[in-house]
Parts: sequence; structure tokens; C-alpha cells
Amino acid sequence: MGDLIGNVVETSLYYVPRAEFRRVRTLNGPLAEVAALYADMARLNTLYMIARAGSGHIGSSFSSLDIVSLLHLSELDPRRGDVFFSSKGHDAPGLYAVLIAQGILPEDKLHRLRRLDGLPGHPDIGTEGLVANTGSLGMGISKGKGLVRANRLAGRDRRVFVMTGDGELQEGQIWESLVSAANDRLGELTVIVDHNKFQSDYAVARTSSLGDLEGKFRAFGWHVARVDGHDLAALEALFADLRRVTDRPKVVIADTVKGKGVSFMEGTAIDSDVEMFRFHSGAPKAEEYLRAVEEIEARISRRLAALGAMPIRVENVGKPEVPPFAANPARLFPAYTDALLAAAARRPDLVVLDADLVLDMGLMPFAECFPERFVECGIAEQDMVSQAGGLALGGYTPVVHSFSCFLSTRPNEQIYNNATEGTRIVYVGGLSGVVPAGPGHSHQSVREISAVGGIPNLVMVEPCCPAEVGMLLDWCLAEHAGPSFLRLASVPYPTAARLPAGHRPKLGCGVELRPGRDGTIIAAGLVMVAEALAAAELLAADGLSFGVASLPWLNRVDAAWLAGLAARTPVLVTLDNHFRAGGQGEMVLAALARSEVRPLPRCLAIGLEEVPPSGRNDEVLAALALDANGLRARIRAFLGGDRGR
Repeated sequence: MGDLIGNVVETSLYYVPRAEFRRVRTLNGPLAEVAALYADMARLNTLYMIARAGSGHIGSSFSSLDIVSLLHLSELDPRRGDVFFSSKGHDAPGLYAVLIAQGILPEDKLHRLRRLDGLPGHPDIGTEGLVANTGSLGMGISKGKGLVRANRLAGRDRRVFVMTGDGELQEGQIWESLVSAANDRLGELTVIVDHNKFQSDYAVARTSSLGDLEGKFRAFGWHVARVDGHDLAALEALFADLRRVTDRPKVVIADTVKGKGVSFMEGTAIDSDVEMFRFHSGAPKAEEYLRAVEEIEARISRRLAALGAMPIRVENVGKPEVPPFAANPARLFPAYTDALLAAAARRPDLVVLDADLVLDMGLMPFAECFPERFVECGIAEQDMVSQAGGLALGGYTPVVHSFSCFLSTRPNEQIYNNATEGTRIVYVGGLSGVVPAGPGHSHQSVREISAVGGIPNLVMVEPCCPAEVGMLLDWCLAEHAGPSFLRLASVPYPTAARLPAGHRPKLGCGVELRPGRDGTIIAAGLVMVAEALAAAELLAADGLSFGVASLPWLNRVDAAWLAGLAARTPVLVTLDNHFRAGGQGEMVLAALARSEVRPLPRCLAIGLEEVPPSGRNDEVLAALALDANGLRARIRAFLGGDRGR
């Protein structure tokens, strides 16, 4: 492989120490060439972080790294307090690599992407050097405007740079944010569009074309420039020109390549029929990682030689061990895909809508089998939900898909409006709950029960195992006359949950999966029911007999069912994969208080009390005491600690 690394080893991962970035910054050569070398070194470290973490976003990080590197090397003036932040958020690993290289982040954080007390999967201001959190896409320009206004009020002469994705421009807030920025002549604001032509699933043009992007920004009164986002000399010259534009906000449309820097990872979207981009998220396979390292290393070696510089030192470490996972974990989404296809075959009125998550939500088979009844809305949840409202008014049954963190919140008003019309719409939210914890709190959906659970006639359900998925979907489609929200865990998860033979869902009623004399744990969903059952096993070893009841109805409790359960159990524990405030447990305990059961059982409500951290699934559940061991300890402490053996 040349002088940089030598022979790569399949069991090793490679990174560039910070000292080598410092040395490269002092090289005597044109800024554009030094910045290109610096960006490639950051690519190597970005790849290292993602491979070590086992997840992350390569494509979005690589497409923006040339721009981010140049900004931090020459454009951002720390003496003035200029700031840069990313609105798209998926490029966090690349940004971290640059911040570590610049000495803004501690170097040891390079080894802790998506780990507890490390670097979160998406930006969070608890991390040094980060200016704003990401959440639902589209917020960045508005936050940038707010920072500019704060600087003006405080008499600070600072510039604000915001990076957005091109798929992100489908969000309505983007276009709301443009008007007042131009009206108020916010010349301190520069927006950079990472126009890599791909979004989560397919090409932007195939998903929801942006049309004449330059013309649209100009129509809003912005100064518009377009540039090759990988031509460092052109970028340098453009940023110099933009310093002279002070009377209006500026947007740079940077034409980039998703996955830039590794030939087999690069996506080039020529037209709307391009296949799905494979390196949007997730870690590369071992063979892909080694090929990518070799390609980046070869280019670094050439760049160093052209600058007359000595080779840089690269460290290598062994691949971290991955915690063993149970064989054949339960997966909800294959069961959901099958149930949806079966329902569509029976019901010609069923129409599916998606928000750029066709792969994650298991919708590719539906789109292939029923293309005329599949609507790809792009990253535009409010528009999607209101389209569903119109379809329902027109006599169809829409099934609406996105991650729960976006589906329950951003279009909340639209969901309520649809509900007031008395139509049947099924909302299906994936990525629900604390895990996967790697992406961080912007994607950990732990407040949707409180967000939509109080909407009149809307019923929320969550299956505990694959066998329950189709039953609950069919109930939403056939038995419930109004809106419903199907909450699904996206992670494969081992569970001992087994429904009794002949089980059918009944509104508000749970099913006892395990009997118990000393108490009962009520939980919902794949993850929490699995952990409740495992905790009951641990408690049994302590001499305590605890039962587990799965209650798939998140905002409905049948009074008779609950009264019967409460009359038989001296201790009732509610368990939420959600904030305790506004969760299922509060509804259960409120229903219990209204019941005529006397004496009432002793009650313990368990759920999240604060924003959950980013990290590996097992370590985050343990840190929150939501795993089996943590539940065992909390229940024993509640009972007095000395109960049982």
C-alpha cells in the first residue's frame, strides 16, 4: 500500500492521529491542495469511526468533507466567533473528524462514535464545538437566522454558515425560513446546500425533484452561487467573493457526489431511474472497508508526494468485539410487510404513503406489487399526512409511514385535523423507542404517546412479537372506524413472548404472558415486553414470582380487564419505552385509580425521566435501568430490597 500504512490487515482498523493533521496544516503549498489532503485524511478517520461503531452515514459525510475542511482551515474566523453547523445531521461523523483534527474535540472521542459518553450519532450541543442540535430536517436555516439576530442584538460581528442536504429542501420549513432572511437583509448568513443528488433511498429527482433550485432561491431574494463542491480552488475563490456580499443572505449550491472519495461508494444521480444508493447508512463490510482504506491511502500518498512532504503516520487498532446477540431474534418489519401485502390484496381501497423511508419501513415489496397505490412523498411529513386526509375524504384508506419521531410530531396538527374529519387513516411509525440508541435523541422516539395519544378517537397500538403485528394492523384497518397509530420497534430483538393459541386483540385488554403471585409487570412492544419477561426470570431466581402482561393498547385501557388483573396482584409495575410522563403507565394508573378495586395494589411506574443518551443498545438500556438487570434492581428496591432469597 505504499509508505503510509503498509500491508493492511483484515482484523485492523486505521486512523490518522491529530498530530499529523497539525503537521499537514503547516505544509508549504496552495491552500486548495492542502485542504484536499486534509479532507482525505478526515475521510480515513470518518471511515474508521463508522467501521468501529458499526453504524453511521458514510455517503453524506464524504460528500460534504471537502467543504467542511476548507471552512475550518481558512474561512471560519475563531477570533470573530464565526460558526458553522449542519442542519442535515447525517454528516456528523465527517464533521467530528474535522473537529478532532482541529483540536476542538478531544482526540480520544475518535474511538467512541455512537457510544455512551462518546460522540452521538447526530449533532448535540453537549458535544464540544457543536452549535445546534438536529431533529426533524429543515430547522437549520431558521436556527441560523436566530443566531444572526442574537449577534446583531449583542453587537457581535459574526458570520453563520449552515449546511443543508438537498433532500432536506423538501421540508416546508426550509421555504418558510427564506422569506424573512431576505426581507431583513441577513447578509451574515451563508447556507451551503450539499447537492449530492441522493437522499435516504433513491435519487432526489426520483423521490421529489427540486426543479430549478437556483431560480427558486433567487425568487426568494437570496444571493445564489453554484460551485463544484469538490473543487477546492473554486470553493476558495467563491468564499472570497461571498465576503463582499453583505446586503442579503447567500446560498451556495455545491454540486457534490455522495460517498465522494471511494470510487465504489460514489453515487452519481443522472436521472430519476438511478438505483438505490447503498452507502447512505450503516457500516461497510470488512472487504469494503479494506478496499476503501487502500483507495484513500493511495490518494493521500500522491497528494503528499506532490507537496514534497514526508508520509504521515497512521495508527491501527484491532476491530472491537461485538456483543453476542441471541440467535433468531424477533423482527417486526418482515411481519409488517407480509401483513400489509395481504391487506392490500383484499382491499383495493388501501393506499400507502411514504416519507423517503421505503427500505426502513419495509415498503419495497408493496411499491413493486402495487405501484399505482404507492405514493412517495419525500421528506415532507406534513404534506404527506394532509394528502392522506384528502385520500380518506375521497373514499380510500391511507396507510402513512415514517419514523415515529417525525410522524408523531412534525405533522401533529395535520393528524389532529384529519381526526376531526372522522376518517380512517393508519399511521405507522418505525424506529420507535430508546433503541436503536446509536442515532441519538433526534431519532429515539420516546414521546409519541403523549404527542398523539390524546387526539380524539385515535388509538395507538404496539405489538410485542411478530405474530401480533398482522392482528393489530387488521384491527386498525377493519375494526376501528377512526385513525390509529401502529408503533413498531425497528431493531431485531430476542424475546420469549408467545401469544396464547387463538388469541385475538380486544380493545384495551392485555394478555398475560407469564403468571405471577407477587406482582405483575405491564408493558408494551417488542423490547420492553422482552426485558420484562427476562426480568421476571431473574426475580424468580430471587424467590419472587412476577407475572408479565402485554398491553398493546398504548392509550386505551379496558376497565374490567385492568380491575381483574389488579384484584389478583399485590404489586403492579408499569413499564414504558417512552417518557414516563404522558406514557402508557400513566394511563394505566389513572384507569386503576378510577376503578373500584380495593385495596389497590402497590404501584411502580418505570419509564424515561430525561432525554436518552446515544450509545450501543445494550449499554444505553443498562444506563437507563430499562434492561432486565436494571428492572430487577428497581423492583427489588421498590419492594424493600430484602424480599425473596
